[in-house]
Amino acid sequence: MERLESLLEWGGIKKDVFCLAVSATALIFSLAGVSIGGVDSAWIAIIMCGIPILLEAFIGLVTRFDIKADVLVSMALIASVIIGEIFAAGEVAFIMQLGALLEDLTVARARDGIEKLVRLTPRTARILSGEGERTVPAEQVNAGDVIRVLPGETVPVDGVIISGNTSVNQSVMTGEPIPVDKKPGDSVMSGTVNQLGSFDMRAEKAGEDSSIQRMIRLVQSADADKAKIVGIADRWATWVVVVALCAAGITWAVTGEIIRAVTILVVFCPCALVLATPTAIMAAIGNATKHGFLVKEGDALERLAAVSAVVFDKTGTLTYGKPEVAAAESVTSEYTDDEIYAFAAAAEIRSEHPLGKAVCESYRSTKNASVMKSEGFRMIPGQGVVAVVDNKEVLAGNLEMMKESGIDIPGAMSARTRKFSDRGCTIIYVGISGRVAGFLALSDTLRTDAKDTVSEIKVTETIPVLMTGDSEKAAEYMAERLGIERVYARCLPEDKLNRIDEYQNGGGQVCMVGDGINDAPALKKAFVGIAMGGIGSDIAVEAADIALINDRISELPHLIRLAKRMMITIKCNLTFSMTLNFVAIILAMTGVLNPVIGALVHNAGSVLVIINSALLLRWRKRK
Repeated sequence: MERLESLLEWGGIKKDVFCLAVSATALIFSLAGVSIGGVDSAWIAIIMCGIPILLEAFIGLVTRFDIKADVLVSMALIASVIIGEIFAAGEVAFIMQLGALLEDLTVARARDGIEKLVRLTPRTARILSGEGERTVPAEQVNAGDVIRVLPGETVPVDGVIISGNTSVNQSVMTGEPIPVDKKPGDSVMSGTVNQLGSFDMRAEKAGEDSSIQRMIRLVQSADADKAKIVGIADRWATWVVVVALCAAGITWAVTGEIIRAVTILVVFCPCALVLATPTAIMAAIGNATKHGFLVKEGDALERLAAVSAVVFDKTGTLTYGKPEVAAAESVTSEYTDDEIYAFAAAAEIRSEHPLGKAVCESYRSTKNASVMKSEGFRMIPGQGVVAVVDNKEVLAGNLEMMKESGIDIPGAMSARTRKFSDRGCTIIYVGISGRVAGFLALSDTLRTDAKDTVSEIKVTETIPVLMTGDSEKAAEYMAERLGIERVYARCLPEDKLNRIDEYQNGGGQVCMVGDGINDAPALKKAFVGIAMGGIGSDIAVEAADIALINDRISELPHLIRLAKRMMITIKCNLTFSMTLNFVAIILAMTGVLNPVIGALVHNAGSVLVIINSALLLRWRKRK
């Protein structure tokens, strides 16, 4: 039995395309009366397309007592051959194999995501001991070991910094676009990247307990738990088989004509029923592709039509994922807001820190001017930069830098900066000549089409939800701007996964939209996962069912409507195909149809189903 199953799996889609091409040619020859060595050329289609169907039906029945559509097809094939209707048998085998190929094409899926996630796992660690520094494999680190991490290196294990200041890129775990300053006593997670300055840390969670390993297990478990939708034709196959057999048996018993019984099996062969779903899915996928979506899972649109909530990650999804200067304010009459901005940009001009680069880029683009020259540049890891601009010493950094430099922050200024901090902004304090002069507020910019997208999603009777790693106030501020009522803040990867799992266990279905590596577990767990393919990580894209290649989230409402329209088309196809089958079976019972004409009748049904599905290619709801 295992040899039979391996034989069926051999060759894949290329083999199916080859068999269908040869079979189609053979059926054309058969219809034209051309034989090969005196044998009807339709036998080629029976052998190449029919035998795999027979084997699949036999294996399913014997090993699992699994009655699918291929059981009824097998009966029609065998019956047609017995009474000498070779063309009808070959034509039925060809149509069914074509339906199977369409399904295979729509369910092809990449599985590289977990492998890429595994490659993020740090390979080595620098352990400090009485014998000096030694490099060991990361899996050999134990809790309590002291580890040194240099600039540009990945943190090998979870732990706490014991010496050194730095900035750490935590986007792999939290999705935050802006590196986080770290000092002694702060915790760091494995898989995150040390941006600036070396530091020593004490390992607390190593090996399988580390953050990156937990995320890998989350992605794997979420993928395994996701339910797969069973084809509608297969769900109905048992009843179809029973009805067809009963009708054929009764007809044969009453009329004594086996030809009528065979005709019933042929016309009840569920070709149109099997084609109803995959043709509609492929047409909808073609429509989605034109609007920037890459549909990786064949049943993703079928699932999307059933979702009741769309969960958005914030950074890189509803925002551009790139910090920009939102405000520049002076706190002294000696300098204007624009001068504070100019001094800060000049101080940051040589900085390698992402925030420093963002300040300079924002200054050039908004002020349409070049940055002033600076001298004596120094970077203080984890705090900020110092430079001489226009013969004045300028400090641009965080609150810790101001304190270290003996610069006091007035209470009134703290209240002003807090207003921006509550919105999720990062504050850069600017000190000039030993006194605080102002500050810059940097934030991730909301996408211009984000608010309209949320409004359109509500129109589709789907609930928008925001899940972010930001603080409560920052998340609530962003949600209020977008018109989102359900908000979950400070969400780590496992938090997002758990909340989605909780919602889905309660009977709802979730579509997760995200872009970062930290979203991968949630994208896997959700009923449907949609990744931002343009700026999103490869791992997020691989974990998702659908990728939005151009990052135009304004197309998301169209995709949801398209999925719902696709399901309407499928139901219409199914209703039509079943009605046609029942009408044909009555005609076959009364002797009006013979096997060949019956085969042509249900082929006509298959053609109409394909034409109806093709209408989805250009469908778009008019506003």
